[in-house]
Amino acid sequence: MDSAETNTPNSPGLRQRKLRRTRNQLIRQALELFLAQGYEHTTVEQIAEAVEVHPRTFFRHFASKEEVALTPISAIDEAFLAALEARPTGENPLQAMSGAFRVVLGRARDGELEGGDGALHMAMMRLVERTPGLLAEYLRRSEEMEGRLARIIATREGVDLSDDFRPQFIVAVFKAFGRVVSRDWYLRADRDLEALSVAFESALDSLRPELFGDWGRTGA
Repeated sequence: MDSAETNTPNSPGLRQRKLRRTRNQLIRQALELFLAQGYEHTTVEQIAEAVEVHPRTFFRHFASKEEVALTPISAIDEAFLAALEARPTGENPLQAMSGAFRVVLGRARDGELEGGDGALHMAMMRLVERTPGLLAEYLRRSEEMEGRLARIIATREGVDLSDDFRPQFIVAVFKAFGRVVSRDWYLRADRDLEALSVAFESALDSLRPELFGDWGRTGA
């Protein structure tokens, strides 16, 4: 009886699955159209038509064409924040962020994040690099992301952001490394997400260890 109720046309579970399926289809079709004909030359109407829905349906899921284009990157960012919060408390900030980054790249490679599989994630991130409007919005979001990361690091380390700049500093350095390594990786079509992970780890290893050592926790 419970099974029959779950599968009725108006049941919440079925509606949610339909909404999720439509959202995933809109993302997939939008990204494929952006890659095939360019972001600027793709309209919301074309995306909706490809999924056989009304443009109003698109706007129930996304505020703009820009939002759907950045879905792969937003999915990685949100997954990274969650993975960082889940890292063992004994790790120093660099270890925690590096570990979270590895976890998220693995999930992206396996197609577990919203926005498609690893190949589609890579292709879209390269497109963002080549599209001024998307790149500007990505950089704006990246700045917001730094603030969220700094708050997580401050909480993990038990410090106050109002009088301790180390969380902001280490996050800025981590993001700068990621930006430099990623830009090089985006431009090499033969690279995959595993290669990005290896390159990123090598870049971090080049820093002097004492810059990112333990912060002298007390009561550990």
